[in-house]
Amino acid sequence: MSEQPVMVKEPVRPSHEPILEVRDLVKHFPLTQGILFKKQIGAVKAVDGVSFDLFPGETLGIVGESGCGKSTVARLLVNLEEATAGQIRYKGEDITKLSGRALKAVRRNIQMVFQDPYTSLNPRMTVGDIIGEPYEIHPEVAPKGDRRKRVQDLLDVVGLNPEYINRYPHQFSGGQRQRIGIARGLALRPEIIVADEPVSALDVSVQAQVVNLMGRLQDEFDLSYMFIAHDLSIVRHISDRVGVMYLGKIVEIGGDEEIYEHPTHPYTQALLSAVPVPDPEAREHRERIILAGDVPSPANPPSGCRFRTRCWKAQERCSLEEPLLAVPPVFRGTAGPAEHESACHFAEEKQVVPGE
Repeated sequence: MSEQPVMVKEPVRPSHEPILEVRDLVKHFPLTQGILFKKQIGAVKAVDGVSFDLFPGETLGIVGESGCGKSTVARLLVNLEEATAGQIRYKGEDITKLSGRALKAVRRNIQMVFQDPYTSLNPRMTVGDIIGEPYEIHPEVAPKGDRRKRVQDLLDVVGLNPEYINRYPHQFSGGQRQRIGIARGLALRPEIIVADEPVSALDVSVQAQVVNLMGRLQDEFDLSYMFIAHDLSIVRHISDRVGVMYLGKIVEIGGDEEIYEHPTHPYTQALLSAVPVPDPEAREHRERIILAGDVPSPANPPSGCRFRTRCWKAQERCSLEEPLLAVPPVFRGTAGPAEHESACHFAEEKQVVPGE
């Protein structure tokens, strides 16, 4: 099967108040010792002070190494994990303090698409039951008599035959299963979808189909996406803005062109230098940035800047003072693409990906 071209998304220019505001979000998992009398001896700092905004109709991409906290942030946003500290404000209301009916009402508007399209679907349930299950939890959305028709309509919307309603997940391919997961996420007509690496388990040609589908559905259903992925090229095509995470923190955030063409944080530059380049001539002349050492443990992160143990720019200041996520002073007022937030004391613009 030939590879489908990936749709290039037109950038969204935020003109509204954020639909989702995340401020100083923290999630620490306790480390305990003992069997009968457990004593906390430390904590894994999976997410340690993450802040960002998501605007209506926008796609915010989150990238970073495995273990940096991307998926934990996603689970916190839909309240599958309880935040240790911080705020998640949906339309001005802090959902970390909600419970019961109030939390249930918010969850209807913030849905999630999971990474593995097979384990996220119950193998004992038919596709119709899987997609229709949200209506059992929120019966006010669809009367019982209308549910089968709604499920068939959703199957049609995501590009599956409505007659597949009585089939089971094992009867579908990986791409089809992920379409089922997307249909389930759309069932309650949410405003926000958190997509946790929705295409990483799929073939390249199928990835393109699913990304194009998500782009079309965003316009059709007026959705805002938080899109988590490892593939930097996929993130660039679907995202309006991109946040780069390292060891529980966002180290750089900005528009797709700002991040990809004008990165200012050393970690972002190192990530981009590892992106495969199809043009042999460009590949031969570009600079490769090889990081030394291993990623530190989130249970014992370095003092100051967390990237300093692998950074070629690190100085004494980096170990003593934690850099803030803000526009670096050297770029303030320049009105150029390098004027975006970067958590580095020695931020410097560097183009590492050949221009398109």
